[in-house]
Amino acid sequence: MAKRKTTTRPRSVGSRARTKPRPEACKGYRFDADAAARPVEFIERFCWVPSATGGDPERMRLIEWQKERVVKPIFGWKRPDGRLRYRRAGIFCPKKQGKSFLMAAISEYLLTAHYPLSDVYLAAVDRLQAREIYRVVSKFVQASPQLSKLLEVIDSKSIIKNRDNGNVLRCLSADAYRNEGLNGHVIVDEIHAHRSDELISALTYATRATPNGLVIAISTAGDNRNSVGYQWWKDAELVMRERGGDPAANPSFYGLIYAAKPDDPRGFGDPAVWREANPSMGITFPEEEFAADYQDATTDPRKMSKFLRYSLNVWAESDNRWFHGDAFSECRADPPAPLTGRPCVVGVDLASNLDMTAAAFLFKNDDGSFDCDMRYWVPEDTIRDRERRDNIPYSTWVRDGWLTVTQGSRLDHEAVGRDIVEYGKTNQIVAVGCDPWQVGPLATYLQRESIEVKGVPQNTRAMNAPSRMLEGLVAERKFRYRSPILLWNANNCAIYEDTTGMIKPDKSKSSEKIDGISATVDAFAMAITADEQLTPTSEDEYRIVSLW
Repeated sequence: MAKRKTTTRPRSVGSRARTKPRPEACKGYRFDADAAARPVEFIERFCWVPSATGGDPERMRLIEWQKERVVKPIFGWKRPDGRLRYRRAGIFCPKKQGKSFLMAAISEYLLTAHYPLSDVYLAAVDRLQAREIYRVVSKFVQASPQLSKLLEVIDSKSIIKNRDNGNVLRCLSADAYRNEGLNGHVIVDEIHAHRSDELISALTYATRATPNGLVIAISTAGDNRNSVGYQWWKDAELVMRERGGDPAANPSFYGLIYAAKPDDPRGFGDPAVWREANPSMGITFPEEEFAADYQDATTDPRKMSKFLRYSLNVWAESDNRWFHGDAFSECRADPPAPLTGRPCVVGVDLASNLDMTAAAFLFKNDDGSFDCDMRYWVPEDTIRDRERRDNIPYSTWVRDGWLTVTQGSRLDHEAVGRDIVEYGKTNQIVAVGCDPWQVGPLATYLQRESIEVKGVPQNTRAMNAPSRMLEGLVAERKFRYRSPILLWNANNCAIYEDTTGMIKPDKSKSSEKIDGISATVDAFAMAITADEQLTPTSEDEYRIVSLW
């Protein structure tokens, strides 16, 4: 029997037929594998990572997702005329994914690539952040034996110049940007932090004159859904097949999001959710550290809000409220014994002449607990308007005796002073604490009545200790009060935390009035120092100072 002749189909055809389409595939555009490979080869050959410990730098190795889902798509997809397909790219991932290294490497490639008009602009929200970005890129350049010869780092001007073709890299900040006549490429750092789209829009339109001009935003999620960052996030969702989008909806925009889904039934504590949202987990940081951070975040809603944003890339509304749940409301109770005749310290939050003023009379008990007796005053002529405009039950509080009305449209500070003096006739007032910039005539009146008044500077240095004291007492249910207005204040109150972890009530970020909480913190400042010598050691180091 004669052998049957067989034919073999070329492997290249069969392989091509079996190749899975790229997720960003779109009719009318082609993927150039050679063009996609060039920046990968450049980065891994010429980009060196400085040592954090002072050792020798090492060649950069792109993490798989950085290579396949960022670099190759952005530089590999082409238009029919050979130009880059994408004009904008929004890359959103949690922190600690190697974002800064990736941003620096792409910047170096763009600065040296054979694209016409290849100036590179690093856009930041302010001058400080812009300078930090420049420092990262300059260190990368200086660490590379090859690029340090081609690129000149000019620290005095914060620019990096290509000696061969004159292209430059420079930083731009939203608070300094003026010139819209730019050509080249833009990398936007943390687009979620930009309060206005003025800089981003100007740069996007300015790069239209560059044939292959790119605007790439690399960012984490934010807390403002009215921001330009959230607009770019929605643009990314629109074109991502993984999120139900279609690349054809906006073929010149590339979107990539690594994030936990808020409605994921597995919950935010599932390690599988962590890994999906953090493609660099196990490479740039260990999973054990991530698990510890999650456990810590479960102890405080404010920590959890930050954890969701920074570690799982979930847009979370800014939640700076100080007291959560029922903690403060459960402290509302009558004192265990009458307060009359006992010594107390007083904190006063003296508002503007048109608004509410509060005083907190604070009593310490033998078991370490505190009782707080509140007084509030408001100008009579402002009550009706505030009730109608803001739906605040001033009339009810007045009727029930929680709020005192002073005649006219402006608060009578002497009336406040008279009431405090009257309170002192049945209780020994040890000291009154208040904002030294507000006290004015009230302090004069009280001092004339032999009541000591001391200033409590409204900064974290002075207010952290009394704020922490109130916070701890509320958590332990060792703080008692009766006023419904103080409960309302507490539910409104946001907290400000500085970079050192010190806190104070934040009026500017609170949803409504927090006068009673501010007065209470001032009272605790008096309680802490009531038995101490109050002479400051220096003008900058004082906590409580005498007004006279």
